[in-house]
Amino acid sequence: MNKRSRIEMMGCQIDNLTMEETLQTVEGFIHSGQPHQHVVVNVDKLVKANEDPELRRIINDCALINVDGMPVVWASRLLGKPLKERVAGVDLFESLMRRAADRGWRVYLLGAREEVVLGVKAVYERKYPGLVVAGYRNGYWTPSEEAGVVEQIKAAQADLLFVAISSPKKEHFLGRYQAEMKIPFAMGVGGTFDVAVGKVKRAPLWMQKSGLEWFYRFLQEPRRMFKRYFIDDMAFFWLLIKEAFPGKRV
Repeated sequence: MNKRSRIEMMGCQIDNLTMEETLQTVEGFIHSGQPHQHVVVNVDKLVKANEDPELRRIINDCALINVDGMPVVWASRLLGKPLKERVAGVDLFESLMRRAADRGWRVYLLGAREEVVLGVKAVYERKYPGLVVAGYRNGYWTPSEEAGVVEQIKAAQADLLFVAISSPKKEHFLGRYQAEMKIPFAMGVGGTFDVAVGKVKRAPLWMQKSGLEWFYRFLQEPRRMFKRYFIDDMAFFWLLIKEAFPGKRV
């Protein structure tokens, strides 16, 4: 496993890794057989973590923390602690599914609607022959069903668990149960399942590189995404100013 360095931004730890270094780290986790939780940090996650101390604790306790969002990468440069690159969750998911097929790692898919998670299973079994999907389940359950969901995942004995439920629900779920489920690598993947089955289109590459992927997402679902991007996430700039000028009244 490669030697990692972490930076701190707005109260959250972030591993300063490239995509390839991240993949090597995950491989080390799987070889160890011990449970590890992963999280990606973006503008929305940093804002939520500053409002929710328990979410911030869960993030900082994760074994692997990547940055997914060019605004966070740019902010790290402004603060004098530059991150090497953005490690997008959707790209990491794709790379890990390919490696799982190559190396015989068992995969569990959790989240989204039933037809979506079934679609992800079908898409990747076609794409990567030999991929072992140890189990799958949709992302809807009642509190009384939660223990059963955990038991199903544990019984599947997967190497990789991908969780496509909303934040911060997925972080709290993994924070509570990852040690019990004993999955070597558990990762929240947000809306990646919707992208995988073509329900949501990903932004063109030039928009991804320009940091405009969020805007493309907004154009697809303006009513649902307006509050998040144009109201809730505006707090990120206030957090950035406070960190850039500590001790000053701003």
